[in-house]
Amino acid sequence: MKKQFTIACILVAITTIQAKAQDNKLLLNNHQYSGAVAKKKAYKAIYQLDSNDPKTIEKAIRNINNVLKDPRLKGHLQIELVAFSGGTEAYLKKNSQYEKPLKDLVEKGVIVAQCLNTLEEKHIAKEELFDFIGYVPSGNGELILRANEGWVIVKP
Repeated sequence: MKKQFTIACILVAITTIQAKAQDNKLLLNNHQYSGAVAKKKAYKAIYQLDSNDPKTIEKAIRNINNVLKDPRLKGHLQIELVAFSGGTEAYLKKNSQYEKPLKDLVEKGVIVAQCLNTLEEKHIAKEELFDFIGYVPSGNGELILRANEGWVIVKP
């Protein structure tokens, strides 16, 4: 009985050591991971901005700037930021704190567009928006078309 108990203890110890070694290997492999590799010639993403929450607006702009800096995507990335519903607030001249960051995005090649349906529904004139904003008939329509063209939809 004592011999069987000793053998059982040894087996448990070996199993524990093997499990810890496996855990250590997994931890090391995870530590060495550096992300996916860009294999395509082009990547396309459309950012959906439908909230007037300043944190969400700032997050969208920050996320786009961050992805533009990703060395894996450099020269292979097309981005559009489409605003509708509450997101329209980001494009209004009265919210001048967003003018420079949005202009900077356009100067980096990002399409910055506004839903015309929202302007009509909210009785907002184009003249109330920054002069460099582009327009689409509907924000949802733009998302649908872009998704069907293979664009990734990102909602900050």
